[in-house]
Amino acid sequence: MSSRKKRVCLISLGCAKNLVDSEYVLGFLKKVGFVPESRLEEADTAIINTCGFIQPAVEETIDTILEVAAEKGRGNLERLFVMGCFVQRYGYKLCREMPEVDGWLGTGEIHRIVEIIEGGEKERPPFVIGRPGYLGGSEIPRVHASPLFSAYIKIAEGCSNRCTYCTIPRLRGPLRSRTLESVIREAEAMAERGVKEINLIAQDTTMYGKDLEGDVGLEDVLESLLDIRGLSWIRVLYSHPHRISERLLELVNGQNRICPYLDLPLQHVNPDILSAMGRGGHQETPWKLIERIRSKTKGVNLRTTLMVGFPGETEERFKELCEFVRMARVDHLGAFTYSREQGTPAARLENAIGRRVAQKRLDKVMGIQAEISRQNNQDKVGRVFPVLIEGESPETPLLLIGRTAGMAPEIDGQVLINKGWACVGDIVPVRIKEAYPYDLVGEII
Repeated sequence: MSSRKKRVCLISLGCAKNLVDSEYVLGFLKKVGFVPESRLEEADTAIINTCGFIQPAVEETIDTILEVAAEKGRGNLERLFVMGCFVQRYGYKLCREMPEVDGWLGTGEIHRIVEIIEGGEKERPPFVIGRPGYLGGSEIPRVHASPLFSAYIKIAEGCSNRCTYCTIPRLRGPLRSRTLESVIREAEAMAERGVKEINLIAQDTTMYGKDLEGDVGLEDVLESLLDIRGLSWIRVLYSHPHRISERLLELVNGQNRICPYLDLPLQHVNPDILSAMGRGGHQETPWKLIERIRSKTKGVNLRTTLMVGFPGETEERFKELCEFVRMARVDHLGAFTYSREQGTPAARLENAIGRRVAQKRLDKVMGIQAEISRQNNQDKVGRVFPVLIEGESPETPLLLIGRTAGMAPEIDGQVLINKGWACVGDIVPVRIKEAYPYDLVGEII
């Protein structure tokens, strides 16, 4: 293949864990001479890294494939490849239904991207799928798509939890933890190139190390990261609420460089619903967990995710969920309606909730949280917080945007700065002057 035709645009859908896979793929391609392009019109080859977790994600994936395939049909693109969870979920029938695609890779085959693109496969279009077993590491080339000052480290792949509604174990395979040494080597390399914020991710970060020999866990990763010079913020995402240890809380509370932030996808609070979800059977209730965290930590920012409309969620059980939201007053809350996914145990449950009812419940939960978020943010007015500067506002160069340590990238709010100036990647003191439900306004001091 000529170098003239080695321009590739990768479209990454879904979560940050998918983004890391996309960065690995670009690393593999760049190593053999491909040039990454951020705009589709500048590329000869397009790759779509897909999400297939729930039906809305599947629909977004299909729409994206069709849009890019249309560009190929108009002669604006030579080749189109599709990879990731969507491929893993739906398998070989995709070849028949989407003949415009030139090659397919499942979640465990991303390391074969060069082989597929450069024609190593005899099958046309090549389709590579198998039981997921791939695990990235510090030795894997990686082209970072996130800002220079911030990065994700995927400390484990796959999931061995058995939530009844979830397709992830089937799409990503069982838990596979990287070695502690591999994680630390990658973090050291990031710090050397100027990364200030590291976000640890996995399907379940609190399960890290359970499959490794020796007594190693998430807490050991955090303690080792503290030895790396140059890292200012270390944040943990995707933590299972049943595995929040006292040692983890001590680290979050006692180490300034570990962000005062916990991401706890509770999903629900009613014990019967949690049991049906495969997330019950634990002595500590969601409310007791919140109380324990707040008794052990100062100023911790809590984020959670809730699911409404799960089969069997009666009006009384939904009211219980709403009351919990009012009492817990978490800083960040995301919610979504239950999506019935074929092949999951939950898909066989009775007492399904209609879409219209589920949507109304979603709107109510988010309405309750919007007022709580506004009040929580109002309490920050007049106070000074360290803020990581991310750049100019896309709406006007007169505003800078940034985040406090209590705001994770892309999923939480932001701080709009209307007075003062700082360089991108700087962490500067900002006094909060105004508060809105999800964003803050302040000035550099």
